[in-house]
Amino acid sequence: MYIKESITNSLGHRLKGIFSKVEKEDFHKIYEIRIRTNQPIIIYKESGECFIRSNGQYTLDRKKAVIARDEDIKNTLEMMSNYSMYAFEEELRQGYITIEGGHRVGIVGKVIVENNTIKSIRYVGAMNIRLAHEIVGAADKIMPYIYKDNASIYHTLLVSPPKCGKTTILRDLIRQISEGSALKQGQTVGVVDERSEIGGSYMGIPQNDIGPRTDLLDGCSKVDGMLMLLRSMSPQVIAVDEIGKKEDLYAIEEVLNAGVKIVSTVHGTNLDDIMKKPVLKEMIEKEFFQRIICISFRRGPGTIEEILDGSSLKDCKVVS
Repeated sequence: MYIKESITNSLGHRLKGIFSKVEKEDFHKIYEIRIRTNQPIIIYKESGECFIRSNGQYTLDRKKAVIARDEDIKNTLEMMSNYSMYAFEEELRQGYITIEGGHRVGIVGKVIVENNTIKSIRYVGAMNIRLAHEIVGAADKIMPYIYKDNASIYHTLLVSPPKCGKTTILRDLIRQISEGSALKQGQTVGVVDERSEIGGSYMGIPQNDIGPRTDLLDGCSKVDGMLMLLRSMSPQVIAVDEIGKKEDLYAIEEVLNAGVKIVSTVHGTNLDDIMKKPVLKEMIEKEFFQRIICISFRRGPGTIEEILDGSSLKDCKVVS
């Protein structure tokens, strides 16, 4: 399914009519669509922020922008849930739902709390549609540095600030490790997709290509998921996104002790930055990672800034 179709088919009637007028190719340049009740609809593209007019054209003039109505959000939620919001109750507790095509929709509104636990979100007042852009080959430049030999990979940590492409690169790393090549044997990869961003699963089925030898746990906590995969799926590699909690340290240690490779990501700008975080510092000092790869947006998403040898913390490659 094309990105345009998966997005427009998920919108309420009025918004579908507006976004159906946007060129199909433009959806590949859109990162986010933010819809807030009684506010202009904002689109975030590669070129920056803009509004949308009723004729589907972009504008920088707020006065000409489409103003979202309460019924737009209600109708859109009905379409996204196929009129069965209760089926998405568990995801709503986390503040988002995932729709067909792997797009993640953040939701805010009245939070319902029972016994000090978030039960759901009602009276939704705004949503952020984050468009999933699968880029096959996004990890090509990194692949040569994570292979120890043709049979195994290094324990790898991707370090990146937000919105620099780390999840896109991680997804493609998983795909390539799983697929293998004429020179590299494909490996069984277990993925814990806590926030449904890697596989973009819809009704339990990954919407993104994560390879033929990949097993994915969707919506599962990293700690529980890593241990479940170890017990049940015999992975050669386990991949997770955005580590950093104390409990992650224990789970990753279990993965390493089981002889399974780990590929993960963390928010940060460079080694000095992540070393300020006690849990990450401990992981690095214990040499959990054999490769630490720092990326940025300096020359577009996924710009490689530095590749470090985790055992010595000496540069094994610096890309200018």
